[in-house]
Amino acid sequence: MKKQGPPPALDEAQILSVKKRRATELDGSIQEKKRKVLGKVQTQSPARKSHTNGSKNPGLKQKTKGKFVKGKTLQVGRNQEPASAAAEEALLAEEGSDNDAADLLGGIGEDGDISVDSFQEDLNGDEGKLLDQDGLPDRDEFLDSGSSVYDSDPQHEKARFSEDEDDSDAEEKLTAANIEGLSRKLESAQEAEEAEAQLELQESTLQTNIAGELPGEATGSQGQQLAPDLQLLRSRITDTIRILDNFSSLHDPARPRSSYTTQLISDICLYYGYSTFLAEKLFSLFSPSEAFAFFESNETPRPLVIRTNTLRTSRRSLAQSLINRGITLEPVGKWSKVGLQVFESQVPLGATPEYLAGQYILQAASSFLPVMALAPQEGERILDMAAAPGGKTTYMAALMKNTGCIFANDSNKTRAKGLIGNIHRLGAKNTIVCNHDAREFPKVIGGFDRVLLDAPCSGTGVIAKDPSVKTNKTEKDFLQLPHLQKQLLLAAIDSVDHASKTGGYIVYSTCSVTVEENEQVVQYALSKRPNVKLVESGLSFGVEGFKKFMGKRFDERMRMTRRFYPHKYNVDGFFVSKLQKLGPTPTGPTSSATTSIETINKSPITPLLKDDTIEHDNDTFTNFNTSEDEKYIERARRNLLRKKGLNPRAAKTSPSSSSKPNTHTHAPMDKSPNPATITTTVR
Repeated sequence: MKKQGPPPALDEAQILSVKKRRATELDGSIQEKKRKVLGKVQTQSPARKSHTNGSKNPGLKQKTKGKFVKGKTLQVGRNQEPASAAAEEALLAEEGSDNDAADLLGGIGEDGDISVDSFQEDLNGDEGKLLDQDGLPDRDEFLDSGSSVYDSDPQHEKARFSEDEDDSDAEEKLTAANIEGLSRKLESAQEAEEAEAQLELQESTLQTNIAGELPGEATGSQGQQLAPDLQLLRSRITDTIRILDNFSSLHDPARPRSSYTTQLISDICLYYGYSTFLAEKLFSLFSPSEAFAFFESNETPRPLVIRTNTLRTSRRSLAQSLINRGITLEPVGKWSKVGLQVFESQVPLGATPEYLAGQYILQAASSFLPVMALAPQEGERILDMAAAPGGKTTYMAALMKNTGCIFANDSNKTRAKGLIGNIHRLGAKNTIVCNHDAREFPKVIGGFDRVLLDAPCSGTGVIAKDPSVKTNKTEKDFLQLPHLQKQLLLAAIDSVDHASKTGGYIVYSTCSVTVEENEQVVQYALSKRPNVKLVESGLSFGVEGFKKFMGKRFDERMRMTRRFYPHKYNVDGFFVSKLQKLGPTPTGPTSSATTSIETINKSPITPLLKDDTIEHDNDTFTNFNTSEDEKYIERARRNLLRKKGLNPRAAKTSPSSSSKPNTHTHAPMDKSPNPATITTTVR
């Protein structure tokens, strides 16, 4: 059996000739039909067999009376005269495209009617054979041509992509009989789609709490609160900040600046999770753009920093040892000679042999600053009033090279245990640990060359470490904490020896950024202790302290204090101030360390009349022994004269005789003090 060889090559000339012949035949048939219609030539359709009995296509009607115009049949009665030639020509001219489509669909029957039978015959005849979309003959006829190459995937009809597209719509698209109507349908469908999209957008907007101009919690259909859209909330925050930074040219004239500020604070509370009270307090410290940077910096942790213990090793050798263990680090900055910033570590930093050997301690970079400002010298006596957990104490011991003496005090006995552990591990041998209330100094011990007070505070500078500060601080905290800080600072001032040859300095620091805990506390100490003044801290960077804030004016030297912000220096928020004691603390009943808790009655004093007397019951409390109290009265008189700047020895006056034991008469005030009155005041 002979094997079939490869198919012959495609003869393109044959395909082109067939295409031209079929196109010419179809064009001729179309032109002939148009001439018949314009010339009112009625062609009699040939007789056809009835489809009643055994017909192949019983679904087609034999004849459709009337003219085919825009998909409708105009009925013409038997006894009705056809329309005039002029009217019919006008109708044909107006509906030319329809007649062309009708000619393509079928012939013209008797009385100008379009016959479905003639349409069927045209489909069966030579003139009814149509070309496909590419101008090629029908697939079956192309197969009969004897060519061995043919299209295996012909396009028989236009594909439909919509399930609800019916046959009438498809016919209208194919015939293009109603272009205007189809365009209207498309426009209406597009409008409906846009309306649906707008409705969907409104429904999605209701699911957030930022719909509308002013902020607020959105509620669903059942009244439940919905979560905020953080992306839109952040974009609104940035837009509001942009307006506030250039308020004169960007603001809405109908809205005041306070409205924008209130909205911004409310959005910050929602976005970052602050309480309204704390957000307003922190926002008032900065400009809008800087406040946003501050809030944003509190969301990221500060770099991990370790401090080299120079009592055990040097920073270079420690860095080399840690690098060999797979730790990536670099110096924390030019301002510190002992700090190392850690970027990546393959081992836990609190369990390395170097850590256990006391070569370094984990300590925030901002905690270096108070010790650097204090600048302890070798051989000095120094007091650390709030020492736990011992980072600052051991740093001072390293700077002093284990000379002198450091009193490390902490009022919390549990924290003092951790303080002792770090002192032993780091090898600080000049440190004494004590557990006292810091307000008791200098009654416990005094005469120090320098005092470091890192006071307990609200922690608004270390929110990145403790996010609970955002919500658990109230107005009560910012009243109690400054009161305690004022007491501690006065006790620190009284504990310093002003006659120290190398010292006489006090450093007050907090890890807070609020004015109530920083500048106001220092200003209170300056007003209560006129023998101290602010001096330069010696720190090479930092923002100057406030000289005035919200209508309050502070000392001009307050610019010597330093503020540190996380968004500026990438350290924890901190405040550092340095004071120098110039003279002794004023002596007297109001100059002791307990004056910070003294309550002063500022009610006006009304002198008693001559006839007014104060009667006391005859009890042991009101019976005074004048002879025994004589020396106390004289001492009080001398102290009073000394406070007024007078010499007690030069102004010797005999004490006046006392009045009746059970009755004290208050005479009008004169230049010489009344000893009885003084005694009552002192006691």
